[in-house]
Amino acid sequence: MRWPSESELELIRKKVAEMSSKHSKEVRVVVSPYRICPLGAHIDHQGGTVSAMTINKGVLLGFVPSDNSQVLLQSRQFKGEVRFSVDEEQLPRNAGELNNSGALKRSSSSQEECNWGDYARGAVYALQTRGNHLKQGIIGFICGAEGLDSSGLSSSAAVGVAYLLAFESANKLIISPTENIEYDRLIENEYLGLKNGILDQSAILLSSYGCLTCMNCKTKEHRLIRPTESNANNNNETKKQFNILLAFSGLKQALTTNPGYNSRVAECREAAKILLQASGKEGVEPLLSNVEPKAYEEHKGKLDLNLARRAEHYFSENKRVIKGLEAWASGNIEDFGKLISASGLSSIKNYESGCEPLIQLYNILLRAPGVYGARFSGAGFRGCCIAFVDADCALDAASFIRKEYPKLQPELASQINPEGMVLICDAGDCAHVI
Repeated sequence: MRWPSESELELIRKKVAEMSSKHSKEVRVVVSPYRICPLGAHIDHQGGTVSAMTINKGVLLGFVPSDNSQVLLQSRQFKGEVRFSVDEEQLPRNAGELNNSGALKRSSSSQEECNWGDYARGAVYALQTRGNHLKQGIIGFICGAEGLDSSGLSSSAAVGVAYLLAFESANKLIISPTENIEYDRLIENEYLGLKNGILDQSAILLSSYGCLTCMNCKTKEHRLIRPTESNANNNNETKKQFNILLAFSGLKQALTTNPGYNSRVAECREAAKILLQASGKEGVEPLLSNVEPKAYEEHKGKLDLNLARRAEHYFSENKRVIKGLEAWASGNIEDFGKLISASGLSSIKNYESGCEPLIQLYNILLRAPGVYGARFSGAGFRGCCIAFVDADCALDAASFIRKEYPKLQPELASQINPEGMVLICDAGDCAHVI
């Protein structure tokens, strides 16, 4: 299914034309997709290798240059208007102003701007910080995919990237994808004070349709893995078409039944410290990526049970990523799917992430017809699970999930539109301007 559809583009262009008193043909639209990470769960912060791809759902931002420095924004999802000038100096928000959900606290006098305006201001901040002089504001209308907030699909990074591309387009700035990855990091880490990595924006900006994006989080090097032509001609596996299922739990706020989750990064670093000391590398930064696999095998007995589980997840997940890249390159979607499911199981057993509703949903996906593999999207404390499924079985699999999940979680399931409980998606492309 093509995304965005012509009807979606037409509605956005019409809205921006009304806001700006310009012709709809002058309206540009940023397409900024959401991402999934099939393999590489919870190892990015340790310098591991991860995989990602975009889907054909995401953020659309229609805009025209405002012909002056003023910015005027409206949103389909949120009330109010955002107004400011690109020649105003944007200062980082104090991280202490973040509330428990990660959103910025607001005084009543600034409620009309709404929290969603922070990403636009953050984009201007990022561009200003790196010496870009902005003269043109934008008049824009932004909308995300319905029902996909708090889903673990990187919607915040997609919004930040959308604003960056819009301001750059309006000001005729030529900025590389690699630079924009850094700019979006500035939005999230410096301007908003969030502790995000660069995986999300990297996937959104670097992905290419049909490819799996592979990123080494230690060196920041990336490559695109595409099934080779020779395999496509000779291997029947590559002829199998797949869809991506998004199955929603109904949880929009993380459960607090596992208070130790926030200590996982510290536990990984502690495991790395012990393993490095045991192998004579005491001065090395305590990241598991700095521990040789051979040293891990030799000295893992020195770790207590919790640290041993964290380290086992890291080293086994890194192996799954490497095997997954090989399976993808050869067009073997079945092996690729098995590795995804194994990743999901290790996230539960060794990394000890997830909560009961998401774990139940994960197990339902594994039983659904035609599913090659499944896992959480994100940490598994809210949002959804993802699955790769045989395209011929996608509708049956979706029906199966809609039938089975309410049996286990009737209250949560009742909060989801039945049709929206499972979405059938395709792989997407990188963020771009139409």
